[in-house]
Amino acid sequence: MALVADLKDELDIVIPTIRNLDFLDQWRPFFQPYHLIIVQDGDPSNAIRVPNGFDYELYNRDHVNKVLGPKASCISFKDSACRCFGFLVSKKKYIFTIDDDCFVAKDPSGKEINALAQHIRNLLKPSTPLFFNTLYDPFAEGADFVRGYPFSLREGVPTAISHGLWLNIPDYDAPTQLVKPRERNTSSSRYVDAVMTIPKGTLFPMCGMNLAFDRELIGPAMYFGLMGDGQPIGRYDDMWAGWCAKVICDHLGLGVKTGLPYIWHSKASNPFVNLKKEYKGIYWQEDMIPFFQSIILPKECKTVQQCYIVLAKSVKEKLGPVDPYFQKLGDAMVTWIEAWNELNPPPQTAAPAHPNGVKKN
Repeated sequence: MALVADLKDELDIVIPTIRNLDFLDQWRPFFQPYHLIIVQDGDPSNAIRVPNGFDYELYNRDHVNKVLGPKASCISFKDSACRCFGFLVSKKKYIFTIDDDCFVAKDPSGKEINALAQHIRNLLKPSTPLFFNTLYDPFAEGADFVRGYPFSLREGVPTAISHGLWLNIPDYDAPTQLVKPRERNTSSSRYVDAVMTIPKGTLFPMCGMNLAFDRELIGPAMYFGLMGDGQPIGRYDDMWAGWCAKVICDHLGLGVKTGLPYIWHSKASNPFVNLKKEYKGIYWQEDMIPFFQSIILPKECKTVQQCYIVLAKSVKEKLGPVDPYFQKLGDAMVTWIEAWNELNPPPQTAAPAHPNGVKKN
């Protein structure tokens, strides 16, 4: 099995931002060997400062428009959902994405947590979505399959997604923020030293601020939807991607893990601003979640792209009556797949690694 250090040429770190990336100084011991793809949201004329010593590409909205042309309409503006443009232009096998208000956390012993290394361990080891192991991840050090676990299922399945958690500021929706404004996840008793596979057939609310995935296995499904400027909804970008990806992972026999690693989430967003972004989603999710729970993808769908196109059609048919937004979203999902296929052709016709961004070493 490859060592963490061996993946420095196989993994990109994608960061959406509207500000200087001073937070990278704390992550330097862990991130510096890796290539960064920075997706600048907002006004492209604003200069973003990146600390010295990092190898990175920086894309702003002008670059997005230049690379994608008319298809740029599928990339959100003034929303962290813009990060998926970084997924699109990466040429690496693995992606780790993190928000710019997330810092290095410490475990209960006081040791700094190398979140990236844990994500890589999660992705390189199999998942067990078909039968739950009560000792959580059986492939973790000091664990194994418990008595009664079927030997025929112990090989597991490839892991497509590693979903990490947060200390300090929990990832709450606006109503929960308003009733628990001072709640913090800071005590050592709240640190759970565990990784588990999310069972097949079970959805989860994916958070994009501490997330890694195998781009070759599930990349085309990691579209963060239409959010932000000009859209009636925000803060559902990562969850939408998670619901789509989980349904496709279940269909294709892939695994999703959640738990370790932790990062330190430093900034609580404004709950009143969040409520304005979320309120339609809070209503709509009562239709969205049953939709994802009930959808069955055809057996003929053998690739992520095929699955996603069917999903996009179903979004328009089943969720379109809820609100016209879902008609627009379904069309954007198709555009996303067209853009993915265009920028990620078969190896013999592969597109250049750095299409039009600003590259720095």
